[in-house]
Amino acid sequence: MSHPRDVLLGAQSSGALLPVCDHYSGVEVRMRKSLQLQAEMTQEFGTCVFDVTLDCEDGAPVGGEAEHAALVTELALAAAPQARVAVRVHPVDHPSFEADIATIAGKAANRLTHIMVPKVESVADVVRAEQALNQAGATDLPLHVLIESPAAVHRAFDIAAHARVQSLSFGLMDFVSAHGGAIPAGGMSSAGQFTHPLVVRAKLEIASACHAHGKVPSHCVVTEFNDTQAMRAAAERAAHELGYTRMWSIHPAQIRPILEAMSPKAADIEVASEIVLAAQAADWAPISHRGQLHDRASYRFFWQVLERAHRTGRHLPAEIQRFFQD
Repeated sequence: MSHPRDVLLGAQSSGALLPVCDHYSGVEVRMRKSLQLQAEMTQEFGTCVFDVTLDCEDGAPVGGEAEHAALVTELALAAAPQARVAVRVHPVDHPSFEADIATIAGKAANRLTHIMVPKVESVADVVRAEQALNQAGATDLPLHVLIESPAAVHRAFDIAAHARVQSLSFGLMDFVSAHGGAIPAGGMSSAGQFTHPLVVRAKLEIASACHAHGKVPSHCVVTEFNDTQAMRAAAERAAHELGYTRMWSIHPAQIRPILEAMSPKAADIEVASEIVLAAQAADWAPISHRGQLHDRASYRFFWQVLERAHRTGRHLPAEIQRFFQD
């Protein structure tokens, strides 16, 4: 029988299938704990449900950038073979950027999933980062970029179109600060970031740019890390209203709420399984399911539900699980 990926051309709109959570840590003890938690949850869910991004930007002490870059390189090289580890380096105009890339990508590129570059303003910044990676010998390492200013939001479609870029993230706090007080502090809160028009517009532009070019839109942080309900509500709104398929975590308590909010519900998995299996049995011709007509256009959607369920460690029927066996 034919595999859905072989028949449903363009079944996965994004060129990359990434975990729905990207967890950031920069202090050594927290970085080590994050990698341990990733290993434990991989065992629990049967798949890696979040990336660990080791932070050299906000995590590095001023004056200790070189030592911190060496530390994250050491941690990446020592991580388990199945671990998904990335590094956020300094911005391209920072004095430590070139050294970050030379040390980290030059020594650990084969163990990293991607490099995150903050404060990207234009395609020229992406090109500069790409050149630095190539010079370090990391010619295949993807770039994730952080959009943090009104001008960068304006150029989001051009940035997303660059072939080396795999994902765009939204930098909420820097974006609000860039408006010089025109956006109130409430625009950075878990509730205000979904109601202030300028913030919502920026989020929609970034998500739309990603979907237009087959890249992954990654939603910003929620700083109220002790408020699990606020975290879950923000993740659900990001996924269901704004089109984000990935979200940042800055505290271990945020990982599971993000995972739950961005995972398909059991009822959705059941319907998607029934439709995909019926479609395969009909050789992908149109079918009727529960009084509704479905063809390859909708089959693509339901296959995407199953792909996301698999990436988030949801329970899948045995007939569906075989699609994901190596």
